[in-house]
Amino acid sequence: MEIVDEIRKAKGGSILDPEDFVADVLDDNDFVCIVLESDKQTMITGNLEVHYIPENANTEILLKNKTFEYIYLNGNQLSTDDLLNLGKGHFKIKLAPESQQKIVASRDMLEQILKENKVVYGVNTGFGKFATTLISGENLIELQYNLIRSHSAGVGNPLSPFRTRMLLALRINVLAKGYSGISLETLQQLIDAFNESCLSWVPEKGTVGASGDLAPLAHLALGLIGEGKMWSPESGWSDAKYVLESHNLKPLVLKPKEALALINGTQLITSLGAEAVEQSSFLIRQADIVAGMTLEVLKGTTRAFDPDIQKIRPHPGQAAVAKRIRAILNSAIFPSQIAESHRFCNRVQDAYTLRCCPQVHGVVYDTIDFVRKIITTEMNSATDNPLVFVERSEIISSGNFHGEYPAKALDYLAIAVHELGSMSERRIERLVNPAQSGLPAFLVKNGGLNSGFMIAHCTAAALVSENKVLCHPASVDSLSTSAGQEDHVSMGGFSARKVLQVIENVQRIIAIELLAACQAIEFLRPLRTTKPLEAVYQIVRREVMPWDKDRIMNTDINAVTDLLQQQKIWRVVKPYIDEYNDQKNFFVRPPSPTATILGKVSSLEKQLHCEHIERLKNINKLNVNDEKE
Repeated sequence: MEIVDEIRKAKGGSILDPEDFVADVLDDNDFVCIVLESDKQTMITGNLEVHYIPENANTEILLKNKTFEYIYLNGNQLSTDDLLNLGKGHFKIKLAPESQQKIVASRDMLEQILKENKVVYGVNTGFGKFATTLISGENLIELQYNLIRSHSAGVGNPLSPFRTRMLLALRINVLAKGYSGISLETLQQLIDAFNESCLSWVPEKGTVGASGDLAPLAHLALGLIGEGKMWSPESGWSDAKYVLESHNLKPLVLKPKEALALINGTQLITSLGAEAVEQSSFLIRQADIVAGMTLEVLKGTTRAFDPDIQKIRPHPGQAAVAKRIRAILNSAIFPSQIAESHRFCNRVQDAYTLRCCPQVHGVVYDTIDFVRKIITTEMNSATDNPLVFVERSEIISSGNFHGEYPAKALDYLAIAVHELGSMSERRIERLVNPAQSGLPAFLVKNGGLNSGFMIAHCTAAALVSENKVLCHPASVDSLSTSAGQEDHVSMGGFSARKVLQVIENVQRIIAIELLAACQAIEFLRPLRTTKPLEAVYQIVRREVMPWDKDRIMNTDINAVTDLLQQQKIWRVVKPYIDEYNDQKNFFVRPPSPTATILGKVSSLEKQLHCEHIERLKNINKLNVNDEKE
């Protein structure tokens, strides 16, 4: 006889007292998880691991009584930004009318083939090595469920609700193309489950990226047939059949070929890849801003960002980065007292991590653009096998399920984003090293008594080193599977998971650099920097106070990492960049002693220089008045 050890709420995991009345502790459609005495730790089984992650989804935007906007999916137009918004629960899904017609025609053709008893792989045969094994008509339904159950072999922690929503949305989009042979009724049930946020338990590990992401997609389908675990905002984690029932949904009743249509494709790699593309896009812009602030406090020169330099090496990313950094540094539009304070110093050029930002950050920018194109194409591709071509009256076996395209692209993205962290860590070293910065050691008063940013720099160095290992391409590896039938695979699932880890590590490295650059400004006061950089300084200081003496650093790093992840650094700077770009259609700057100029200075440059001096005088007057007050 089994003995109950504890009872927990499925939503949140809180332990319930057996003496409590159900009406007092459970809400409508709430569930409980019962832990038996036999589930507890033994010398053989070790610790019991139970994961409760309902807090990972924003339940506020998933409430039933909220008015939703819809995205119409047709398998051809989904963007990476759209997919992230679907993952966040900002939209529900409807099927485009033109897709409905294609899906019906595709299914009708498949049914006709079944009536004619024609042999088609994946329809009335086994799978993989069993491709030559014919399955009798009376066993075709059982074949569907056997496929999903046997392929639900993933391991590891479950994907968050956010990522599972992306995975389900992307699978719906691929099926909407009309080449999979799925029925309209079954696809509509997938859409209904998405719109109710009924999300299967999908372990993050187990795919080799060909034939597609079989194990993760099988787990996704497992919940939809009413088996395994499922999550919704109302229920938390519980048995899938009960979660579906609580939302007035029924488990899928699969028809021939539909199991294969649900699990054959690259949607795990691609959905995580879409997240990586968007996250890296947010990061690169803010990395430019932080690099510009570091250059400012290290009293570097803006000459390396001159547009004429970029024109004679016309990579789009290089030009974009140089323009972005120019916009926030000392100019006739946004003058800087810090820059003016060292105008006539004897330094000619800066270290590479300052001077070469356009060249290094620029290729990251171009890589993100390259990867976005591949991921977007993959998101809107039919990646099943076999594929149903109604216009040709053919079902063709092919290799569109192979994940090499997104795998290679995401390995490349990891290498590129890593360079942002590598550059940032070296700039942190320059900030905390008094021999290179001219600032107090480790950016703190009373050094020795206080250690300041000493170990924060060590953390950045550790993360850079970790990323070097994570940047080894997963897609260079391949292991033959399915008894040699699937003899080359992409390993793209790991490509996708590790690039997200690289991005997270780089976010934290850049957060440390931003903290250090803001701390450096404290030692340059009362001098003011440019308006854009003062705005960055202010938004950081709303979250983190200046470092007067040692305190817990971890809290500050996390706070500034949140600012980066929420794009707040970019949002506060963007209006200034737009203002700069709107002022002139040519480069405006104060003359610099680090440039060698032959001939006379143009009247336009003289005028701009005079305007620049007047701006500085006005700023000085304001500062004097502030000090008097």
